[in-house]
Amino acid sequence: MKNLGKILLVGILILSVSLTITGCSKKYETTIKVYNWGDYIDEEVITQFEEQYNIGVIYDIFATNEDMYVKLSSGGADYDVAFPSDYMIKRMIDEDMLLPIDLNNVPNYRHIEDRFKDLEFDPSNEYSVPYMWGTVGILYNKTMVDDPVESWEILWDEKYAKQIFMLDSQRDSIAVALKLLGYSLNTRNIEELEEAKELLIRQKPLVLAYVGDEVKDKMIGNEAALAVVWSGDAVYMMSENPDLEYAIPKEGTNLWFDSMVIPKTSKNKEAAEKFINFMLETEIAFKNADYIGYATPHKEARAMLDEELTSDKTFYPDPEDLTNTEVFKDLADFLPEYDRIWTEVKAN
Repeated sequence: MKNLGKILLVGILILSVSLTITGCSKKYETTIKVYNWGDYIDEEVITQFEEQYNIGVIYDIFATNEDMYVKLSSGGADYDVAFPSDYMIKRMIDEDMLLPIDLNNVPNYRHIEDRFKDLEFDPSNEYSVPYMWGTVGILYNKTMVDDPVESWEILWDEKYAKQIFMLDSQRDSIAVALKLLGYSLNTRNIEELEEAKELLIRQKPLVLAYVGDEVKDKMIGNEAALAVVWSGDAVYMMSENPDLEYAIPKEGTNLWFDSMVIPKTSKNKEAAEKFINFMLETEIAFKNADYIGYATPHKEARAMLDEELTSDKTFYPDPEDLTNTEVFKDLADFLPEYDRIWTEVKAN
């Protein structure tokens, strides 16, 4: 892991974006626009791509799949590469928002493990190229938590009142409640969603805050005992604070896949495919996985990572370890109900 002031990353990227915008017409033959999650790339990789291909990169970040979708679907953005998750990729395919990727122009695709191909959200591998994958679980501070962290139920234990961080993400936080209740995180049953809502409302007095990327600095700084986090973020936080541990609750959890796609608004598909292929170069895939901590689907990059990490089935589970997980499905036509549930939780 690269442990060098990640809290400065956003500022650095904003500065680099500004420099790219002002200088791209003089410095580069062409420019692409990339839209990614925060803290989800080694920023040195961007510079390497620019130097290698003489293609400038305008790099922006988003906080949730929904934020990304709104910006792309509004017609006000013309990104060339974006990094959505599984269910959002399916929605974008269904709404004709993506361009097919010519894998002849992405020869490094051969490095992707077969189990990350032909997935339900893109069964023909036509629109997406895998980037990272992982789970959602509970990060806890071993000096503050003296109970076994085996179930989502611990997040409702009054003993830890105001020592709990939840994700400020409707699908993820509602999913926690649904799994605790024994329901699918893709449920379309109103009664089940209402139960999940009541459970989250009952939990709310115990929650210190609903957070995003800031959870990393807060948990490293011992500001809370428990937090719902994505597995890769857990790797980073554990590397910074040895008192932290990660657990996947027995009720099951979300298994997710993030991939690279080319939005239909792209003005430079050829350069976008070069960028995607570059991201799959073994050394580049390794640098990104090593820097951000998330599980890579890239065979050779995984082999280069610390064996202590890749042999830990909490972070690199085998297929047989994933029987109790679910992948989010696109619920576009039912999403207003999830919006309503989350709004009522937050407003209560």
